[in-house]
Formats: sequence, structure tokens, C-alpha cells
Amino acid sequence: MGPPRHLSLVGDLTCKTIAWPVPFADGVEELLSLRDRQVVVLASGDPFWFGAGATLARHLAQDEWQSLPGPSSFSLAANRMGWSLEHTLCLGLHAVPLTRLRPHLAPGTRIIALLRDGDSVQDLAAYLSEEGFGASALSVLEALGGPRERITHLRADDITARDFKHPLCVAIEGAGTGSVLPLTSGVSDDWFENDGQISKRVVRAVTLSTLAPQPFERLWDIGGGSGSIGIEWLLAHPTLAATCFEPRADRAWRIGTNAARLGVDRLQVVTGAAPDVLAGQERPDAVFIGGGLSADLLAWLEDNLAPGTRLVANAVTLETEALLTAARNRLGGTLTRLELSHAEPLGPRHAWKSNYPIVQWSAHL
Repeated sequence: MGPPRHLSLVGDLTCKTIAWPVPFADGVEELLSLRDRQVVVLASGDPFWFGAGATLARHLAQDEWQSLPGPSSFSLAANRMGWSLEHTLCLGLHAVPLTRLRPHLAPGTRIIALLRDGDSVQDLAAYLSEEGFGASALSVLEALGGPRERITHLRADDITARDFKHPLCVAIEGAGTGSVLPLTSGVSDDWFENDGQISKRVVRAVTLSTLAPQPFERLWDIGGGSGSIGIEWLLAHPTLAATCFEPRADRAWRIGTNAARLGVDRLQVVTGAAPDVLAGQERPDAVFIGGGLSADLLAWLEDNLAPGTRLVANAVTLETEALLTAARNRLGGTLTRLELSHAEPLGPRHAWKSNYPIVQWSAHL
């Protein structure tokens, strides 16, 4: 079994050949129907690096299959480019939005990306140009290791109509004046569309530090506003997951838009008010309450979340501060008061203008 292009490369065979159908899942069903026979599945390069290997292995017992990997597309591309693979970011963009590139775009960054088809090269070039990285050097590598291998070098902002053929990948060497996302928490507020309901940069940086994300953890961001906390949580590591709860539909839509634009479209957005909307959701390792703090919400979290769940809540009003003080007396944890001032014009000079102080409570349930 294999795609028609693979079968065409192996020449005449005496055994039965089956062209892998589209969609891919139909081929899995057909393969499983042949479990009592010896079957060879053809796949490009290393099937366990953005390939079919992991998908097929999930349906088979360990003693039912054997993998014989070859050089991956990434290895072949790095060799053709003369790039050190350990210093090159490898991405599979053949089944996900191009916005997944956004967190990685910076001058000097080297990326090898798998694309869906030839038309995707034009889409990639347009996206890089829109984001201010049109000066990036692109190398389109088609059918690497095969008889029709071809490599084309060009700039993202200088692509004319060309006929690129699948399978292909693109090597990107970042260049341009586009904005670059920082590697630390505390992304500029300008990155987030908002209606004023947003955890500001410095407060957000402190909050993310207190939440202390660890690999493979899930966050509940309750009262998402612009989604900035959940989005920055996801930017910290690709294994992280997050669910954002927002009672207003317009804000929930904006959260999803912000997440997609910053390359973390995996953010789950749930429209509804906590605690009612929390039932049935996948349980978190950490919870942030940025809006909608109430005694009922705190009581629900205490009664329903697993012991050891990390909880961070920010309060601005005296009423919510009183709730956090009572929670700290009951459950322990740490209370921190953040008072920030910014220099602003005062006549011909400048003076400090204070923001509302914020009380932050952090604890383990």
C-alpha cells in the first residue's frame, strides 16, 4: 500500500498493490482489514517525523509492525542547504495554518517547513511579506531524493507565478523588519486586539511567572478578556494546553482571533460564565482567574479540582480583594500587592501616574 507516486517509483511488482485512498483515514481502515496478511506500507523518509508512522502505530500492537526509516525530508533539505539540523527549526505546516510560524519569525532564524502542495509556496511567501519578513530567502525543495528533485532559490517578496509540485518543503532564512515575539513572558499589549479588558504587560509577566507553566500541563484561564494569559501560556512551550472561559461572545471571538494570529490556534475557547461552564471540562493543572471572581467560583474550584492544582487570582476592587484575603486565610498561599506607576507628561515636565494596585493570590488547592 502506498500513494500512487510511491508505487510508481518501485517499478513492476509481483505482489498486489493498493493505492492509498483519500482521505487518509480510509486507507487506515483498509490496512487494518489486511491484518492477517503481510503488508508493506510505503511512506517518505522517516515515517515517525511528521509522517504516517505514529498514526498507524496507534491502531496496531507493538509486535504487529516494523518500521524501516530512511532519511527524512528535513535531513535531506538540511544537507542540500548545508545547514546544521540541530540549529534549524523543523515544522510540519502541511495540515495546520501558516500562522504557526508567527512565534518563530525573526531575522537569522532558519526554518525547514513541510507544505501541503505547490500552491502553498505562494501562500507562504504572501504570509511572510504581510508580517514584514518579505526579505526572507526561500529555497523550495521538490521531490528530494527522487528522480525529479528540483531546488529553486528566491525571496519571499519576489515570487512570480511558478509551478511547484508536491511533495515539497521550503527552507526559510528569516530577514526583514517585522515585529518579533519575545522569548520571555510579557508580550507587548499591542499584539492583542482588545476592548480594554486585558492583563497589561507587566502584570501579565508577573502572573505567568507565578503560574509557572511546566511541560504537558493544562491551564484554565477564567474570564479571558483578550486571551492574553492563555495565549502566553501556550507560547511558552508546544506541549502546553489551555482552555479560556469567557462569558461574552464578542470577547470569546476576539480571543480566538488573537490566538490564531499569534500561532497558538490550539487554544480552546469556551463561551459561558464560570462556574457553570466549567463542569465537564478537562481538568487543569493550573487555574488563573482574571475576571468574574466570586465566592461561588472559588467554592466550586475547591470542591471540584484535584488536590495540588495551582491557583492564581488577581483582584482590583476592595470586594474581590476581600475574597482573596478570606481564601488565603482558609487555604493558605501567598498574597502579593502590585503597585505600578508610569511617567507621563505634566505640563512641560513629567510625573508618575499610578495604576490601580493589584492584589494577587497564589496557592495550591
